[in-house]
Amino acid sequence: MENSPSTLDNLLSLLREKTAQVKLGGGQKRIDAEHEKGKLTARERIDYLIDTGSEFLEIGAFAADGMYEEEGGCPSAGVVTGLGYVSGRMCVIVANDATVKAGAWFPMTAKKNLRAQEVAMDNRLPIIYLVDSAGVYLPMQNEIFPDKEHFGRQFRNNAKMSAMGIVQVAAIMGSCVAGGAYLPIMSDEALIVDKTGSIFLAGSYLVKAAIGEVIDNETLGGATTHCEISGVTDNKYANDQECLEAIRKIFSTLGEQPKAGFDRIAPRLPEESPDSLLEKFPIDRVKPYDMVEVIRGLVDAGELDEYKQDYGKTLICGTARIDGWVVGIIANQRKIVKNGKGEMQMGGVIYSDSADKAARFIMNCNQRKIPLVFLQDVSGFMVGSKAEQGGIIKDGAKMVNAMANSVVPKFTVILGNSYGAGNYAMCGKAYDPRLILSWPTAQMAVMSGASAAKTLLQIKVASLKKAGKVISEEEERQLLEEITQKYQEELSPYYAAARLWVDGVVDPRETRKWISMGIEAANHAPITTSFNVGVIQT
Repeated sequence: MENSPSTLDNLLSLLREKTAQVKLGGGQKRIDAEHEKGKLTARERIDYLIDTGSEFLEIGAFAADGMYEEEGGCPSAGVVTGLGYVSGRMCVIVANDATVKAGAWFPMTAKKNLRAQEVAMDNRLPIIYLVDSAGVYLPMQNEIFPDKEHFGRQFRNNAKMSAMGIVQVAAIMGSCVAGGAYLPIMSDEALIVDKTGSIFLAGSYLVKAAIGEVIDNETLGGATTHCEISGVTDNKYANDQECLEAIRKIFSTLGEQPKAGFDRIAPRLPEESPDSLLEKFPIDRVKPYDMVEVIRGLVDAGELDEYKQDYGKTLICGTARIDGWVVGIIANQRKIVKNGKGEMQMGGVIYSDSADKAARFIMNCNQRKIPLVFLQDVSGFMVGSKAEQGGIIKDGAKMVNAMANSVVPKFTVILGNSYGAGNYAMCGKAYDPRLILSWPTAQMAVMSGASAAKTLLQIKVASLKKAGKVISEEEERQLLEEITQKYQEELSPYYAAARLWVDGVVDPRETRKWISMGIEAANHAPITTSFNVGVIQT
């Protein structure tokens, strides 16, 4: 079952290359320009802010990847977001990247900011905004300004988080204009860097155009104006470093908050080395493998206590520990199995018995207050007359119901396939996982590339025939190639990450860290809602 090292190395090498490129933001020239102004870049600010030697778990690194090419691109959507530790406190950090279009807001920038706020709200974590943005990218204002999940939603979230008792600290470290000016001022604390930080509803050019007043931006909305005259900001600091130290000092005074109380003991390493994950998981998407072996490379000491091990075998359910945290794992078994009636069942497919088992296991985990981890490599639900007569839809509905109504935090990792309703039942993005990750081997779509391409080809050919055009076998083959290529691009984990359908594309060896920090974040939010599945199909 071992992988071809070259193929796997290529995937991991691509991941490293794309990550390195994203970290350059708008490029070295723009980075140098920020330094000449006496400013740190967004990533340098985060590095300075977080505790020495601590992890920063970046969320949405590949947001907008390959998008907005006609506008010159927008690496990482022009904002860096993630989980970090400041003065020992876990928090969410949002830092505008002024090297990318002066930190202007593209549609994906808004989506990414809202995702960061969602992480803070779901986990009741304090949030830090390092503001340095020219505001809405005007050529695309119609895609970012007026709708429910657009730019304005972040200010609604500011207000909601304040009411929830979630600490918000903002530092104005560059431009902060127009509607964007409300974000730091709706935060609990508003710090500003002297000479480089500025905040106003309208800049000097717009002021002159609107009311004829001639004034420079520093006088209009600089640190002195807002700290000494308007009282809009709290305190000013000589440079980025002083301002970031002030944030650290604020965080050192935060009081303790109630915890959810998820169980954790001393962590143990997996049974096998992290590299074993790369060996156990095949690159070939149709090749069967034993998911239990992959799980043993993820969990502490390789120990998995399986639930109903001999029933519903195409879904593995069981409790284990990841970095000391207890978790309930629901994973697709990819090898061919035989049920109790002696019938063969295909790996990666959800059958009635496996859906039934998973629904019950999910309910048990909610009863026991155990976070859920979904490991996806799913082709979908079983189809055909036998499956339909056996009630596959109601059993699938039961699983979706239990999963959707779960009150314990959910985490999803897409290892391989993530197709159709299988994506939904295994806690896809639509079902509010606290974090959702892809391995570089992942593929996400309504169906597999081969199936989709053939279906789309049939539709296209039928459409051409209806228009009176008959195409040759060669033209049909060429059309299939074009359709397949386009669909394959959309299957890419980077395509999904660009649109924030997933929070990141990660090296499989980083999976434990993501899940562990995710549960640590979730532990800050006590469970206050009772588990209730409503009317469930039986």
